[in-house]
Amino acid sequence: MSIKKIAEKAGVSISTVSRILNRPDYKCSIPGLREKVWAIAMEMNYVPNEAARNLKKGRQSRDSRIWYVNVLMTRTDESRTDPFFTELLRVVESEIHEHNCILSKVWYMPLFSDDRKCRRENLDQIIQGMYTETEGKQDGLIVIGRCNLVALKKLNQKYRSVVSVNRNSTNYEVDEVLCDGRKIAAMAVEHLISLGHRNIGYVGNCRNEDRYNGYLDTLKRNNLDVIPEYVVETNQTEKEGYEAMEQFLKSDDCPTGIYCANDITAVGMLKYLGRCRNLYFTPSIIASDDIEEAQYTKPMLTTVGLPKEEMGKFALYLLLDRMKGGHSGVVRMELSGHLMIRNSCSHVSESTWSDYCI
Repeated sequence: MSIKKIAEKAGVSISTVSRILNRPDYKCSIPGLREKVWAIAMEMNYVPNEAARNLKKGRQSRDSRIWYVNVLMTRTDESRTDPFFTELLRVVESEIHEHNCILSKVWYMPLFSDDRKCRRENLDQIIQGMYTETEGKQDGLIVIGRCNLVALKKLNQKYRSVVSVNRNSTNYEVDEVLCDGRKIAAMAVEHLISLGHRNIGYVGNCRNEDRYNGYLDTLKRNNLDVIPEYVVETNQTEKEGYEAMEQFLKSDDCPTGIYCANDITAVGMLKYLGRCRNLYFTPSIIASDDIEEAQYTKPMLTTVGLPKEEMGKFALYLLLDRMKGGHSGVVRMELSGHLMIRNSCSHVSESTWSDYCI
């Protein structure tokens, strides 16, 4: 099955399809086109050229075998509520294509990151349904986002090879590419402290969340109080970030600095502040991920950037190595985040500006 056939079915040029399949940073001018092209490619079992030639010739040596890869997205649904995971998926998709593998299925199932729902649902039945759905085309699984540990154990039992790409460690349950959430949070909160902030809030998931624990650890390490009213637990969406900022500003006491667990939550908070033109002060806001949108907010969002390109590349590297028998022990590969200083944070003494808009 060729790129030409995908292009015909999608109604776009061959070059556009090629860019979508090969370049995770390619920006489609038509909303939803990237998803449409990849959906067609999966539906038609698209095989990259070299892999297609091997299949046609019947070559199935250790190095030339065609591997079928599934992807499970646990932190975002099909409405793409968190762009970070969508951007990470783009990298994984392109890596799968570049290494002559076949992406056979992408599931969007936030259930797997919700511990309470996982206790109520029949995980064995759900996982068996996923496995059956791919009709034998499931050599390996990449799990993008936090996954309930019981569910992860069951996935690992069902699939021969599993790799987790995450900000929360799986504690060596499966191979993982990790950007440690505790260290991410520490970097963000330490930046606020360096700007003189002492009353620091947190917005995001709290239950079994490394970024929340990193926030708590950093306050404790700097002899700062954890004020319960400064912690707003959310599902880390733009809508809930908007509502969290509204909640803060309507309270009698508001933190001067706020760490948001992810960028899209911070975007929602900035949008609320954009409506408030007569504030007597505006809090400094820092987040983590460095999604594309973070560079276009006004003021631009200060954040801890995660190395999405490397996370996606190493995830497929580990998966391929395990599928080929290269290693059997559990491997943990940790990458570091980096502080992206922009202008949504200021010194505590300068928190009177109200230049927020998007």
